[in-house]
Amino acid sequence: MESERSRRPSAAGADHCESPEGRTLCPVLAAVGVIGTEWRLAIVHRLLNGPQRFSEILKSNPRLNAKTLSATLKFLEGQGVVQRTVVSTRPFSVVYALTEMGLGLAPAARELRAWGERWLLPRREATQRAAATARRPPAIQGELPRIHLADAEPPRAR
Repeated sequence: MESERSRRPSAAGADHCESPEGRTLCPVLAAVGVIGTEWRLAIVHRLLNGPQRFSEILKSNPRLNAKTLSATLKFLEGQGVVQRTVVSTRPFSVVYALTEMGLGLAPAARELRAWGERWLLPRREATQRAAATARRPPAIQGELPRIHLADAEPPRAR
């Protein structure tokens, strides 16, 4: 009897990821381990434009906070993706730049952006349009608009 695994088409290099002992390094899982969070890839993508100061990266996304940015930059520096340089000016400043290893992520980051623009943005826009039209009550000719008072208290009995 043919197993489920043998019926699947194998991708190039997939045999490295399917070691029965689990001792073989899977390049895909290893890469996801380095850039596998939302902020890591966003920071790498931001640094593709060139070296940035901490505050510049922080201001680039309003949802990013300083604690998360600091921890993420330390992780990426430890992995060899980002290089931290202290500029000896008064007051001193710290500049972050991609290493050669980090620059190697440029094609992947660009492809992910293109994929998101192709597949995710149209889906989100369609969902937003549908939600906007669902909120509007249907207009019936001759009917007065209904007024909803959310803050109004119910009448008190005397």
